This record gives sequence, C-alpha cells and structure tokens, in this order.
Amino acid sequence: MNPAFFQEIEGILHTERIDAYRQDGADQQSTLARYLLNMALSEALYPTLQFSEIALRNAVHRELANRCQTEAWYDSPQARLTSWQCDKVTEAKDTLRRLHKPLSSGRIIAELNFGFWTGFFNNPHARTGIGSYLSRTTFPHAPSSEQVQAKLARRWQNIRDLRNRVFHHERILHWRDLETRHQTILEIIGWMSPQLRDLSASLDRFTQVRQDGLTPWLDKLHNNWPAS
Repeated sequence: MNPAFFQEIEGILHTERIDAYRQDGADQQSTLARYLLNMALSEALYPTLQFSEIALRNAVHRELANRCQTEAWYDSPQARLTSWQCDKVTEAKDTLRRLHKPLSSGRIIAELNFGFWTGFFNNPHARTGIGSYLSRTTFPHAPSSEQVQAKLARRWQNIRDLRNRVFHHERILHWRDLETRHQTILEIIGWMSPQLRDLSASLDRFTQVRQDGLTPWLDKLHNNWPAS
C-alpha cells in the first residue's frame, strides 16, 4: 500500500485511534485493514443490536402497561421505579418540553435510553419484584431455566458492553468471543419474538464478515492504493 496514502488517512483519523490496531508492530497495510474490518464487523452487528434494544423496550413497556393498567406506567407507584429511573423519566419529559413536543407515552418511552430498560433486571428490582415479573413475562419463549433475573442481567450487561463499543466506534476486532456474543443476541431476541429473530438472522452479515477476515480489506488497499 502507498505509504503517503496511509499517512494522510492516519492524520485524518488520528494516530491514537489507528495505534490500537498496530500494537504488535503491524505494517501500515495490515493496520488499516484491521481498522476497516473492525468497522465492517460493527456495521454487521448493528441491525441485531438495534432489534434487541427495540424489542426489549417495547416488551417491557407492554408488560408494565398491563401490570399498572396504564400506558403511563412510568408515573405509577406500581412500576416501582428506582430513583435513578425516575430521574431518567424526568429528563425525558424535560427534553420533550424543550422541543415543544407533547408528553405522550410513546414519545417518553422512545426517549429513555438502553440502560433504563436493562436496569429492570439489576439487583434493585430483585427487591421490588419487578425484575422477577419481567423475567417471566418479557421472554415468553425462553426456557424456564433462563427466565431468571440474575441470568438475564448478565446477558443484557454483555449486550450493552458490545453495543456501547460498536456505537462509539471502539475496537471489537480482538474480542475472541464475538461469535458467542452475536449468537446470544439472536437467542435473546428469539425469546421475545421468534419472528423477529428470523428477520434478524435473514439480514445478518456478521458471520460472513468474521469468516472472511482481513483478506478482502488487504486486497482492497493493495489494489486501489498500490505502493508503486
């Protein structure tokens, strides 16, 4: 690969970001190919991660609306929200007010972040009973042995860790358990909706990108920006 081309790219993307891909002293072409492969893996994971987040949000919303007998369950004492979750609901409402948008339940639900929803499976909700309730009702297609709050909390924490790295453009290339994490996401989507899991799988390109590895990116760099 043309070294002048690499230097230009390195200057734009920032040396520290590129350094993460050449810690073993890799040459310029391999370093940039790793960066591109990492981007491709993140892109390939995005639909599955998005489906899991949206499915969880909507499933929890549905079950808590049924439990509290109101679409505005986040205002009901029966929801047993933690103080942190109450703060997030207040922030969501404040954001909508600033944007001069109505405080409809749909808008408030959409404004709450992923951590709010996965928080229902954390320890505080083991004491409120909400965690146990949602572990059963939100995942109707899961084996009974997996409808356990502590197990679901670990699963969602792992998904959140991967999701945050993907969405913040961080390195995941070196994670040896990426295939397992990917399958875990598809599995938990299937526990909420087998149909959505099938749709996720039909769009999924992660396995192919992972299997192809560096070769397509090395070839692309060599063919388009040769050293000569």
